[in-house]
Amino acid sequence: MKPRNILKNKWYLYVTEFFSGAAVMAVELGANRLLAPYFSSSQIVWTIIIGTIMIAMALGNLWGGRSADKNPNPDKLYARILVAAVWIAAIPALGTSITFLLFSGVLLALGLIYFISGRTKRVLCIFCAAAVAACALFGNADRVAFWEKELLYEGESVYNYLQVKQTGDSVILSTNVLFGVQSIMKKTPEKTGMYYDYALAAPVMTGKAHNDILILGMGTGTYAKQCQYYFDDVTVEGVEIDEKITSLASTYFALSPDTKVTTYDGRAYLGATAQKYDVIMVDAYQDITIPFQMSTTEFFTMVREHLTDNGVMVVNMNMHTEKEGNINAYLADTIAGVFDTVLTVDVPNSTNRELLATQNPQARSTFDARRVTLEDAALAPLMEEISLTMQPYCSTGYQLTDDKAPVELLGMQVIDELIQTQLTDYKDVLKTDGIGGLLRQFT
Repeated sequence: MKPRNILKNKWYLYVTEFFSGAAVMAVELGANRLLAPYFSSSQIVWTIIIGTIMIAMALGNLWGGRSADKNPNPDKLYARILVAAVWIAAIPALGTSITFLLFSGVLLALGLIYFISGRTKRVLCIFCAAAVAACALFGNADRVAFWEKELLYEGESVYNYLQVKQTGDSVILSTNVLFGVQSIMKKTPEKTGMYYDYALAAPVMTGKAHNDILILGMGTGTYAKQCQYYFDDVTVEGVEIDEKITSLASTYFALSPDTKVTTYDGRAYLGATAQKYDVIMVDAYQDITIPFQMSTTEFFTMVREHLTDNGVMVVNMNMHTEKEGNINAYLADTIAGVFDTVLTVDVPNSTNRELLATQNPQARSTFDARRVTLEDAALAPLMEEISLTMQPYCSTGYQLTDDKAPVELLGMQVIDELIQTQLTDYKDVLKTDGIGGLLRQFT
C-alpha cells in the first residue's frame, strides 16, 4: 500500500501512542468512579480494575501484534481507534464521568485526521463522528447517579464521591456506595432510627452533667446535633478529613457555625492535642471499612489517653456478622485489650453494633443511675431500651496492630458472606420455581 503523507513524519504516530495510552488511563480512573457507587472504591476494587485493564492490554497487544505482523496496514489501527472512541463515548451516555468524553474526542480526532488526510473511509468517519456527538449531547456526562432524579447535590472531593438527596422526612449524605447513609438529618428534631441514637448512651454513661465530646469522623454532624439537642450542657467538636463534607454540612444539614470542626485525620489529631474528653466517638468509616490506622491497639491506646477518668469511647461497628474471626470480632477484641470495661448494644433492624469502652468498672451502674433521672420523653425510653439489651463483651483473642490490620480483607469477607446468602436464596427459587419464578423475584 502507498504510505499516507501524514505518517511520513513519525510525530503523528508518537501523538497517537501518547493519547492512546492516556485514554487507557482515563478509562481506568473513570472505571473506579463508575464502580464506586456499587462496590466502593477500596484497594480491592482498584486491584480488580487495574488487573482487568492489564489483562485487556496484554490480550490486545498479543492480538494486535500478530495482526500487524501479518498485515502492517495503519488503516486498521486508526479504524480501531475510531471504534474505541465511540465505545468510550458511549459510557457517559449511560451515566458517568465527562473524562470519558474528553479522551474519546481525542481518539476520534486522531482517527479522523488520519483518514481525512487520505480522503478514505468517509462513511466510517461520518458515522463515528455522529455517534460521539450523539453521546456527548444526549448522555449524562455531568451525572454519575443518573438513576437519581432529585438530588440536592452531586459531586466529588479529594476523598469521596458525594451525594446529597432529600426524602420525605430526611436529608441524606451518601459517599461512594449506591445504597447507604453516611449522615442523615431529620427535618424535625427527633431520633434518626439509626445507630446515632444508640451512641447517645455514651454521654449518659459518664454520669456527668456536662460532657466535652469529640467526634472522629464528624460527617455532616448528625451525632453532634443530637447531643446538643438531647443534653443541655455539652461541648461538641469534630474532626473530619474531608473538607467538602464539612462544607455540605453547613449548606444542607444545618450544622451550626459555632460547632468546631477540624479538617484533619482523626488519629493525627489525637497526636497533636493534649486535651481530654468525656466522650470520644469513633465513626470514621471509609466506604465499607475503617481506615486501618484507626482500628489498631496503638490507636485505641491514644483514645484512652485522651479520655477523662470516667470517660467513654463509643465506636460504631458496621456489617455485623456472627461468623468467627469477622472484622467486628477483631475490632472489639482489640478494644477489649486496651479498655477494662467494654459493653455492646446491637442496633435493631440493622447490621450495626455500638461498642462502649471505658476504664470505669462501674460504667453499667453509672449508666443506669443516670438514665432514670432523664426527663426527655424520647431519650428516657431509648436509654431504657438500651439498658435491656446492653451486654458485657468478652474478648476472644483477636488483635489488630499497626503492623497487621487487614481491615479491607476482613470487610470484604462480610460482603462475600452477604452475597453468598443472597445467591443461595436465588438458587433455591430457581430450583423450586424455575426460570419463571426467578424472573418474578425481579418484577
